[in-house]
Amino acid sequence: MPVTDDEGLRELLLLDPVAVIGCSSTPGKAAHDIPAYLADHGYEVVPVNPYADEILGEEAYDSLADVEEDVRLVDVFRPDEEVAGIVEEVVERREARGDVEGVWLQLGITDDGALARAEDAGLTTTQDRCMKVEHGRLLG
Repeated sequence: MPVTDDEGLRELLLLDPVAVIGCSSTPGKAAHDIPAYLADHGYEVVPVNPYADEILGEEAYDSLADVEEDVRLVDVFRPDEEVAGIVEEVVERREARGDVEGVWLQLGITDDGALARAEDAGLTTTQDRCMKVEHGRLLG
């Protein structure tokens, strides 16, 4: 079951660095402004977007598999229908490298089946929640 209680959300929020799948280079979009907020609050944000070279002053990677540095949390800003494939990438990375500990699906994004797969692989998950809102509420 995805984490919904404050204690579990707080634990997810403590995971850093954060790979942001679907990070946007366009200010005003949630997929840009929320990672910017996280960076402003001390997180190491690792942008993943195959259509950008740099976002928020950081190198943008084409895929999670291309990220060389360790990642502890994967924050997803992609449509529901892409979540299963992203979770498979996360699970493969966890099995190969052991670095990822959690998956966060942003507000409006859900996939119970994919998150069950992630949890079976030992990942902590949450869905349909805004990382910025929860950070401000629990750690701000």
